[in-house]
Amino acid sequence: MTNKAQSMLRSAAATLVLALLAACASERQAPPPAPSSPTTSVAQADERLAAVAAERTAIAANYAAREAVCYDKFFVNNCLDEAKERRRSAEAVQRAIEIDAEHFKRKFKVEQRDRQMAEAEARYREEEARAATQPPAAPKVPTAAPPPRPSPVAGRMARHDQKAQEDAAKEAADAPKRAANAAAYEERRRKSEERQRLVAQRKAEREAKRVKAEQEKAAGQQPAPAQ
Repeated sequence: MTNKAQSMLRSAAATLVLALLAACASERQAPPPAPSSPTTSVAQADERLAAVAAERTAIAANYAAREAVCYDKFFVNNCLDEAKERRRSAEAVQRAIEIDAEHFKRKFKVEQRDRQMAEAEARYREEEARAATQPPAAPKVPTAAPPPRPSPVAGRMARHDQKAQEDAAKEAADAPKRAANAAAYEERRRKSEERQRLVAQRKAEREAKRVKAEQEKAAGQQPAPAQ
């Protein structure tokens, strides 16, 4: 092959690489938006949780579409890594919104329960004070004093504590199952990514062989240098 032919091949290869790099760079999107402002109402929390569910579906669909596009590119692994990072960043934003909304709902429920218990206790104290101001009734034959009336708040607190213990026990019982499901999901995802990596590697190898064969073919068609 003459020096001129070699120079042309090197120039063409460099141009191809630069074009592919530019194509990948042009497809980069803006980073995902920062998490929204704190939740201020139960209705807003419900709306945000519904929006998170819909957005996660869109993120999964977008990742699947970008994954399919990546297999048509020369730098398959780089494209797949970028798609995974975008998916991870987008899911992190949605998780932050979800945590904030769920935290607000739990906090609101606890505060509402405390208010109800405080109101019940206040009513009970008012009734006791009102009864103490009433004039004494006519003397009656002494009888055994009735037991003191229990506070309704105490009974509610006991029921609440019992339910909390039952929920904690259920949470502990379900923990191994959740852990097993999470481990199975991670294993399936790892195997899927490994298959994708092997497919990308084989495709890159085939492309490299094709380019090499074309270069060898082009070199063979060049006229022999004059003696």
